[in-house]
Amino acid sequence: MLTATNLGILRGERVLFEGVSLSVAPGEAVVLRGANGAGKTTLLRILGGLTRPEAGQVDRRATHHWIGHREGLKPHETPRAHLKLWAQAWGSDADIDAILREMGLSRPSEVAARYLSAGQRRRTALARLMLDRRPLWLLDEPFTALDADGREQLLALVANHRQSGGAIIAAIHGDAGFVASREVTL
Repeated sequence: MLTATNLGILRGERVLFEGVSLSVAPGEAVVLRGANGAGKTTLLRILGGLTRPEAGQVDRRATHHWIGHREGLKPHETPRAHLKLWAQAWGSDADIDAILREMGLSRPSEVAARYLSAGQRRRTALARLMLDRRPLWLLDEPFTALDADGREQLLALVANHRQSGGAIIAAIHGDAGFVASREVTL
């Protein structure tokens, strides 16, 4: 689904990383590890085509979802409005009410993002994964701010995605909660 070869990038005058190569195939999960500031987010952005590397190349053969640190919610936007907007943009006919229920967002579905908890905002962002079937998921610290139920919901999504032939590349601190096909340490 994706192959990256000899990637490198500078931040100012500093080499953030160099010589990074990885690939991911259907059903696999690659976990990116490293200290804060090591370049995990930057690598994910390169893999998703959001940042251009100084060296190397990326061959993406699958459409992908990107879920970054920021949830992408406007302060006045409700979870329902957020999902409707993305469904419309992607031409998705997904059942938004069912997605809100599955992600534990039925109750706050009409609450403006500025009033949601960090976990509710994260769940709203992760709910975008269910709007449009895309084979590759690029996830930056996906468990951030999730409570135990939210973590279990995300693990179920990950398992179902992999079982149906999807792949994941995720930057994760601590326990991933799922078996990684391989890890890349920056």
